[in-house]
Amino acid sequence: MIQQLLKTRDRSRNLEANQREVIELLRAMVLAPPAEAERLHAMFLDQRGSFLGDAPIGNSYSSSLSLRMRELFEMAFEMGASGIILAHNHPSGNCRPSQYDVDSTRRLKQVAQALDIELLDHLIFTRDAVYSMRAGGNL
Repeated sequence: MIQQLLKTRDRSRNLEANQREVIELLRAMVLAPPAEAERLHAMFLDQRGSFLGDAPIGNSYSSSLSLRMRELFEMAFEMGASGIILAHNHPSGNCRPSQYDVDSTRRLKQVAQALDIELLDHLIFTRDAVYSMRAGGNL
């Protein structure tokens, strides 16, 4: 879907510099129906912050969503990504990160650094709000 939305735009533009666009694109991915599903989505960027691709990483109807790091980093390597932005939703309506969100994001950052990939942000969405792990000091 992100590729479709970007088709009519200049794909060489630096998406990192256009945070609002990135947020709206990821919001559309993780808040798509059904609303009760928790979804995780990744956006992959090159060294200049330009869009390379995106992929759903998982979804769950339980109270927690698990991330398969191997799958995420395989996709990053296939695309030649230098950076990753993650996004997931909280169907509960509370966009504050859980302790599990904080711990898993920090662990993911460590693994990414060891692989020379930067975890640029991890965004948590609800219908009415977005929380940035980077801005919140959790990344």
